[in-house]
Amino acid sequence: MSASKSALKRLSSCLCIASCLFVGAPIVTPAQTNPGLTFTWGGNGPSGKQQLGYVLQYGTPGFPQERMRLKLGRQKTAIDSIRISYPDYFDGEFNEKSITIQESPKSRFIGFGRSKQIPISSAKVDKDSRLIEIVPAEPIPAGTAAEIVLSNVQNPRSGGIFYLNCFISVPGDVPLKRYLGTWVMSISRS
Repeated sequence: MSASKSALKRLSSCLCIASCLFVGAPIVTPAQTNPGLTFTWGGNGPSGKQQLGYVLQYGTPGFPQERMRLKLGRQKTAIDSIRISYPDYFDGEFNEKSITIQESPKSRFIGFGRSKQIPISSAKVDKDSRLIEIVPAEPIPAGTAAEIVLSNVQNPRSGGIFYLNCFISVPGDVPLKRYLGTWVMSISRS
């Protein structure tokens, strides 16, 4: 009888461990629309320090009402203009009338929807050159955590990974564009 009790104890402990592993398994989601853990190595991609944060509202291919929040972070210098280049295989469309710049809220949970708008003097989308050029009405002061909000964007018809490069210019006599970073944007494949 003691052999059957020890076998029963082993079986029950194995079932207990197996059930814990099954219950503790993470849920796999079908698509990742916001930057999470990103691995980069070799190639032409940006390093970890050059990757900029972003948030997609939907992340669905072909969706006509996407809102992208492209974070610039806090810069040590003032920003006079912003230029975003996007790849030629990005077949979506940007609405230049729905481009704004705002200060990033200190907390997404407490300060949601309480962002101070930064006035812009012009926003142009050049489809031939694949560029978005944004000029604020006044230079964005150094140390301001800012983000670009692109509303009413039509996502590409097919999903994939898209590199949007950001260049800024600082106020001064010589208007030089400086590489700020890259948004490695992942739009789900449905």
